[in-house]
Parts: sequence; structure tokens; C-alpha cells
Amino acid sequence: MSATPKSLEHLVERLMTLPGVGRRTAERLAHHLVRAPEAEALSVADAIREARARIRPCSRCHAPAETDPCPICADPARDGSLVLVVETARDLEAVESSGAWKGVYHVLGGRVSSVEGVGPDTLSLDALAERVRTGVREVCVATNPDLEGDGTALHVAKALEGTGVPVTRLARGVPAGGSLEFLAKTVLAEAIENRRNAKSP
Repeated sequence: MSATPKSLEHLVERLMTLPGVGRRTAERLAHHLVRAPEAEALSVADAIREARARIRPCSRCHAPAETDPCPICADPARDGSLVLVVETARDLEAVESSGAWKGVYHVLGGRVSSVEGVGPDTLSLDALAERVRTGVREVCVATNPDLEGDGTALHVAKALEGTGVPVTRLARGVPAGGSLEFLAKTVLAEAIENRRNAKSP
């Protein structure tokens, strides 16, 4: 017989469904939430409800936002003819914090991965192709520099074939096997400045 109350075990199991949260972390979080003042613990649930109620994908770039279009897409100071394609909203935030990209973004919503069962049809490639036909002069692919990221970049280039729009990639100032989310701002800035044609070897 387990000494853990069923309700606490259920909370642990729910927390374990979050990305990167293993059992020990889930147990630590669950015990904290149970011991914390009720207002503090329930504020977490309230924040989740509020975020889910207010955040929707931007109809242009597919980034999560409370307005449509999102603040970046709606900013007249941004160059809407330059589109940087990223895998996730976290990658967008990483690039944006570098201050190096003056165009707009397109969030794919993931990467092509046979291991994770994600195919190109689950990404926002069709929306990107449609968007590119409306006055875009360059698409820079900023998928992560690893096997899945490179494969995803090829699918992006294929989806944009026939549009006549140049497709570039970030220069390899971004280390292979790395993740945009954890790169230094200077590394991202240099990679953007030295981006190259996506079809180059």
C-alpha cells in the first residue's frame, strides 16, 4: 500500500506530463503546491486558465499572442518583407532578444521528427507558402542546427519552391546540435548577419 495520498499522486502524474518534468521534479513541485498558502497555489491554476483563455496563435505568424495580429506583426517599424522561420515561440523570443532581426517571424509549431511522430503536414508550412506570395522578398530559415532542424529546413525550402522568393539559412555561427533557446545573443546576432542561401551545401 502506498503512503502517498491518491490526490497527491494524481497531481504528481499530471505534473509529469509537462515537458522536461520527471518524477522527482514533479514530486517536489506537488509537495510545494500542497504546502504553500492556498492563494499562492491556486494562483498557478488561475494563471493557466487566464493564459489559455487569452492567448491565441497570431493569424499571420502563428506565434502565441493576446492580440491579432501580434505586436511584432502589427509594428509598422518592422520589415514585413523579411520573414524569419523558427520552430517554436521560444526560438522567436531568443532571436528577438538578440535585437538583430528587424523583419517579422513565422512559427512552424515544431520540427519534422520521425521519432516524435511529427510530419511536415503538422507544421504551418502551407500558411507560410501562402504568406510568402504576398510581398515577401526573403525567407530566412532559423531551424535548430541539428538533424531534425536541417530536415525541417529542407521541407520549408520545398514548400516555397516556385514562389521565386530567396530562401536563406542562418550561418553556422550557431553550433551544430545546439538550441536557439540557450544561445548567447551575440552568437545569434552573428548568425543572422551571416545567413546564407538555404540550398548551399
